[in-house]
Amino acid sequence: MTELHSLQGRILTPEGWRRGRISFDHKIRVIEEGSAKAGPVQAGSIDGIDGDEAIVLPGFIDLHVHGAAGVDLMQGSDAARTIARTHVRHGTTALLGTTMTAAEADIVHALRGLATAIAEPDPNAAQILGVHLEGPFISPQRLGAQPPLTVEATFESVQRLHALAPIRVLTLAPEIGRHTELIPLLNTLGIRVQIGHSAGTYEEGLAALRAGAAGFTHLFNGMTGVDHYKPGIAAAALAHAEYAELIPDLQHVHPGAIRLAVRAIPRLYAVTDATAATGMPDGEYALGSQRVHKCLGCVRLASGSLAGSALTMDQALRNLVEVGLDLADAARRVSTFPADYLGLTDRGRLEPGACADLVVLDAQLRVMRVVVAGQAVELA
Repeated sequence: MTELHSLQGRILTPEGWRRGRISFDHKIRVIEEGSAKAGPVQAGSIDGIDGDEAIVLPGFIDLHVHGAAGVDLMQGSDAARTIARTHVRHGTTALLGTTMTAAEADIVHALRGLATAIAEPDPNAAQILGVHLEGPFISPQRLGAQPPLTVEATFESVQRLHALAPIRVLTLAPEIGRHTELIPLLNTLGIRVQIGHSAGTYEEGLAALRAGAAGFTHLFNGMTGVDHYKPGIAAAALAHAEYAELIPDLQHVHPGAIRLAVRAIPRLYAVTDATAATGMPDGEYALGSQRVHKCLGCVRLASGSLAGSALTMDQALRNLVEVGLDLADAARRVSTFPADYLGLTDRGRLEPGACADLVVLDAQLRVMRVVVAGQAVELA
């Protein structure tokens, strides 16, 4: 990695766009206005990179990542490191490793691999902030691409897993057993509980929110919907949620539904739900214990059902802009809002004292440079 101390261009700060220079070591030290050249707000040049004006954004934060580069997190061992090295090249500077529904022994194997990667950070990779435990505490009626190995959660079972690697986010179906009663206890562990893979009703979703659930897993997918006679979990999210994750690959959710969710949920944020097929050619890949097929950028089970994605966060940003969001709003939904959701006040924003995680884009919103904790990542 190359030491880097400053970038120049059009910088997105919490107060809005600033033309100037951002200086940093492992943290952002100062943002000076006026040193960047004036002119049209295009994209472009930073410290020797030719072009018009660079776009400097906070590093992307992806809270739902299963795989990349042909490997799946459930494989354990060095899989997490390979995944983090792949996603950083697309602007993701921090992520949560996300598990699948599986036997407890397989989840334990995955978490041990994640724990090693967290304890030994890779300077050429996105930082792994912890675990998103997506299964096995979900509804057998809303499996999506998860295998039929669901179980009811207990506080003790979550504690055992949490002791292996820090669970930051946990998905559950609130209508199962005593799950809603369990939510306040899980909050005491510092876990954000998300509603997802649920066949629950609107009322059950609302009860989970009132019990302390904080968000929704891949909004619209794997949950009951927005029928105006019999509203479900998605309706509860649109009516009451402050936060929810959504997969903006333009396959999981129609652009019109994305715009609906943006209007309804103040801090809706993007995730990739990326699988082993991410960054790979068309073919067959692992998703936990199952096989999935990537064809023309779409990842599906043999049945034809969507099974995660091959999305990256830079493409998620471009898709949000294509749907109609302005760039600053789209950038907050791939950086600031997921950071806020985890309670991370020093990430997802470019201001003095924040962690120096940055992404530099050109006029087409293509990644030109990525900086993690003040160090430039080699993108080749």
